[in-house]
Amino acid sequence: MKYFVYILLALSLLINAGCSNQESTEEHKLFISAASSLSNVLSKLGDEFESEHPNTTLTLNYGASGKLAQQIQQGAPVDLFLSADQKWMDNLSEQKMILENTRANFTENKLVLVSANNTNTPIDNLKGLMNTGLDQVALGNPESVPAGSYAKEVLTASGLWQDIQNKLVYAKDVRQVLTYVESGNTDIGFVYASDLKRSNMVTEVKKINKSLYGPIEYPTAVMASSDTKEKAKTFINFLQSDEAQSILAEYGFGS
Repeated sequence: MKYFVYILLALSLLINAGCSNQESTEEHKLFISAASSLSNVLSKLGDEFESEHPNTTLTLNYGASGKLAQQIQQGAPVDLFLSADQKWMDNLSEQKMILENTRANFTENKLVLVSANNTNTPIDNLKGLMNTGLDQVALGNPESVPAGSYAKEVLTASGLWQDIQNKLVYAKDVRQVLTYVESGNTDIGFVYASDLKRSNMVTEVKKINKSLYGPIEYPTAVMASSDTKEKAKTFINFLQSDEAQSILAEYGFGS
């Protein structure tokens, strides 16, 4: 009888060990939709996260926050959303598409005006945008691109929004604004301070007074439809860690 009990115990230990091993080697996949302004830094953050969680693979999808939110509303299989403003996260929240207790702000940014290197584009104040020597001003489409929405706030607060319409060139996201300015297709563009770390082909012309636009906060949240909610929460915790915050600062993010 004792021999039979020992056999049962041995079998039980083997089964438990097998289950434990299966859990430790289980593969996780996280699909993350993120604002295009995060593309450079998130690739770095993703590499760090995957090195610490070797059984997790991240798939990163970038775009304008508004477009990404619309994709989620249309059923795109997203586990985590990283937005460049609160508006689009609020929109998903109102439709109960996020887990509210996972929502968190993980970084900030600032707005600047840039021009291509080796161009003479002096702007003492925003009224200088009306200078006849400036033909085109690039900004993200305010309807879907947070950077463009902030730029509209700035131009409206400065009393320029109506008068500058014939000079505005809308881009699908902030990365395209950079491309327009780099190529010389536009004279100047509204981008984030972090974009100065992304491109060595543009120069800061002017910092925008933060009193002219609302706080540029980046919220994240786990989607209610996610099949990997716990692992997605782990990534949010990682974004708030000292390690991740240091990387974000290195790439020009933060207050």
